[in-house]
Amino acid sequence: MVIEESAPPARFTIHAPELDVWNAVGQLLVRMDGVTYETRAQKLGLYAVEYRGEKFLILTKALLLSNEITSLTTEVRGALPTGKTSNSAPSRELLGLLEARLPAELLRIASEKKHPPAKKAVPKKKSAKPAVRR
Repeated sequence: MVIEESAPPARFTIHAPELDVWNAVGQLLVRMDGVTYETRAQKLGLYAVEYRGEKFLILTKALLLSNEITSLTTEVRGALPTGKTSNSAPSRELLGLLEARLPAELLRIASEKKHPPAKKAVPKKKSAKPAVRR
């Protein structure tokens, strides 16, 4: 692993709830070429991945509302297994791809929630008539 000291850390923020972002990141990761999805932990807001020969974490974390943050905002960042923010080229590249694709993925998921696929009608089973004792 080569760490570029002068490179900015792999992180960005997006105006969306943490759970929505975590779900959308997962959907994107499993469909991305070159990404090996290893595991996830929803309560910790993380995905463990391998990309371009490097293993690292993708972490999502809700930011607290403040004078500067006035709407639901989530930070997405690449991290080393120790939890320290990664600034390696692979983590910055993958975070850049996620940052570019995440808004459209959030819209796609929200659209599916509003208009779920129609369920197929299940034919009713014919019930046997109860036996009549005489």
